[in-house]
Amino acid sequence: MSEITVFTARKIRTMTDAMPEASAVAVRDGRIIEVGTLETLAPWLAAHPHRIDRQFEGHVLMPGFIDPHLHPTLGAMLLPCHFITAMEWVLPDRTCAPVTSHAAYLARLAEVVAGEGASDEIVVTWGFHRIWHGNVDRAALNAISATKPIFVWQRSFHEIIANDAAIAWLGAAREDLERHPQIDLETGRFYETGLAIATQAMNKVLLAPQRYMRGLDLVKRAVHLGGHTTIGELAYPLMNDALEWQVLSTTLDRPDTPFRMKIVPRALQRGSFSGDPAEDVARVAGFAGRSTDKLFFGNSVKLFTDGGFFAELMQMRDPGFIDGHHGEWLMAPEAFEAHARAFWAEGKQIHVHCTGDLGLELALEVLQKLQDDKPRFNHRFTIEHFGVSSPEQVRRIKDLGAIVSANVYYVHELGEAYWQASIGYERASQMARLGAVERAGIPFALHSDFTMAPAMPLNSAWVAVNRIAESGAVLCPEERVSLRAAMRAITIDAAYVLGMEDEVGSIQAGKKADFTVLEQDPWEVAPEALRDIPIWGTVFEGTPFPIAR
Repeated sequence: MSEITVFTARKIRTMTDAMPEASAVAVRDGRIIEVGTLETLAPWLAAHPHRIDRQFEGHVLMPGFIDPHLHPTLGAMLLPCHFITAMEWVLPDRTCAPVTSHAAYLARLAEVVAGEGASDEIVVTWGFHRIWHGNVDRAALNAISATKPIFVWQRSFHEIIANDAAIAWLGAAREDLERHPQIDLETGRFYETGLAIATQAMNKVLLAPQRYMRGLDLVKRAVHLGGHTTIGELAYPLMNDALEWQVLSTTLDRPDTPFRMKIVPRALQRGSFSGDPAEDVARVAGFAGRSTDKLFFGNSVKLFTDGGFFAELMQMRDPGFIDGHHGEWLMAPEAFEAHARAFWAEGKQIHVHCTGDLGLELALEVLQKLQDDKPRFNHRFTIEHFGVSSPEQVRRIKDLGAIVSANVYYVHELGEAYWQASIGYERASQMARLGAVERAGIPFALHSDFTMAPAMPLNSAWVAVNRIAESGAVLCPEERVSLRAAMRAITIDAAYVLGMEDEVGSIQAGKKADFTVLEQDPWEVAPEALRDIPIWGTVFEGTPFPIAR
């Protein structure tokens, strides 16, 4: 039998109600033997060989942070790209300064294009948003270069803008592009299912093995920097199953990867608006046999209602958007219901991408029908993202037994922008209304949907607790959550959303020995300083992994 290692710390925040604080935790073979004090652990230590590891006596241990909705392949595709965004991004290999005006955006893009290799190589940037960067369309890109294919990825990932050279580079028949309902050749815009048409060609560059592996290595570093020990890939595969699985396995399924990943398959193949539910149920079932200790599938599936939040393609109930545009569906509503019924009948935990209040309404209406026809308990039907909602919808989420996984970062980056230019103050200030969710007693998690938000759980908790917008203003303080709820949302409640609460999420006997090692105690700093707490690194299944400085 292996030796027991006892980690001592200034404080251990267990995230259990029965023993919320401790100072020592005993670990063997990657699992927790017992948590408490050196005195309470004495019977174990008297009976078994052990060693005391005191390296964390000046630190605070928490359960390993969990992001239940993060996309490694998305990150791997985008991190090698040029970031031109309205916010500063601190990435593992560089820091990208913010660009916040139309002229500055075009100037930075022109600089990038001028520095990119041969004239026929594609240029891909990420981070464009019209609220900050104005009207950037096909004509504007043509003015920068008539020969280099330029693809400008919108901040949401749900759409790109292409110049004429890029459209020609795709190699698709122009009449097919013109017929597609989510492609606008006049502006060069490919969005939602139309995006899949463009990425089918772009993948030969974006998913080229050497580039893809380099991008995944950056994602791996970003995940570790955030203090994660468990993440969820919500919507596999992103583009190409065979290639993605091969490279994910090679890059992440290794002893030096200090985290595990639960993988949730897509109900529909990317780019599909509808499909045969029976065929999709069979396809999803086929993934289970691939599981390893680090990369594994469970009993979950991902469905979609409306379009991207950063893309302003969420489906909104009246009064809609200030400028009168409308959102988009990612699945035809009838296809959403048909697939939800099929996977519900199979006993699956259904995660639903919902960003606007109309998209959420569709999800809740269908859940009501499912419960009426075949009631289930502890089904954990999960509302993902939770952008715009109403108080009445929060009550229905509770009544129907659903739970929430929210991207609360929307409040910080988009709250004021959407107030001024998209949906007005009332709804923009109340986006991600997690205070109401906490008051209703609905379990909720915080996620990044990386790269939609930084892969920094403490940053997400900071937004949830403070609701501080880009300018420093507080938006709808009534929807702030307690510190306890925010920290549960990146530990034990995030584990609950993934169906992994028996394995991870708290520090208690029998669970995986996963810890995030902090330099300060979140309960002992001002709420405004929560995101600034330094992270020493992690302990993953009993092995310390310091963050490289």
